[in-house]
Amino acid sequence: MVLKCVAIDDEPLALQLIENYAKRIPSLELAETFEDAVSGAEYINKNPVDLVFLDINMPDISGIDLARAMEIKPLIIFTTAYRQFAFEGFQLEAVDYLLKPVEFDRFSRAFYKAAEYKEFKERPSLNQDDSFIYVHSEYKLIKVKLSSIEYIESMEDYIRIHISGEKPVLTLMTLKKVLQMLPEKQFIRIHRSYVVAVSKIKAIQHKKLQLETVLLPVGDSYADKIKLSF
Repeated sequence: MVLKCVAIDDEPLALQLIENYAKRIPSLELAETFEDAVSGAEYINKNPVDLVFLDINMPDISGIDLARAMEIKPLIIFTTAYRQFAFEGFQLEAVDYLLKPVEFDRFSRAFYKAAEYKEFKERPSLNQDDSFIYVHSEYKLIKVKLSSIEYIESMEDYIRIHISGEKPVLTLMTLKKVLQMLPEKQFIRIHRSYVVAVSKIKAIQHKKLQLETVLLPVGDSYADKIKLSF
């Protein structure tokens, strides 16, 4: 798969570096580079691309504002010399966040992460054994294998994905949204605060579900649905 991309940065040397790096990756086609955000946005609206390398701190309009305003939203990898913009990039679900000066190895890893994510989004179906989802956590795009998920816990605007044998993954998302990403027959909501993997349920007793590592409550409004599922 070849990804068509553009780079937007008000620093000519930064654009030259991206251009040099892009030439070293056969599956990356750098269509254009732009030194101002407005010209870059106009090009993207008329010539859709797969990926944008986007500087954040630019004089006419910031990369953050440009990403929010784009009518057509490609995958985004932010490039910047300022760490304080990382949270905004995270909220906009950027594929990655590159701090300048960017080394080729780091650039390459960010690109292949974007390529894998695009392939995942375009794949028509997934086998149960190797299916996965992507979530944003700690300013990174994390690949989570569905078979590894034990349960998902709501924490207001965030969810915590509890993974067997690994540390939980915290991401800015609601239970309702993550349920839309999960296979209906493999996951079930048992409480306003919990979604569990059906395969990880060991026992059901007195409005409690015993999983591999934890005992979770079953909400009154979900009890009948759970009974029908087993």
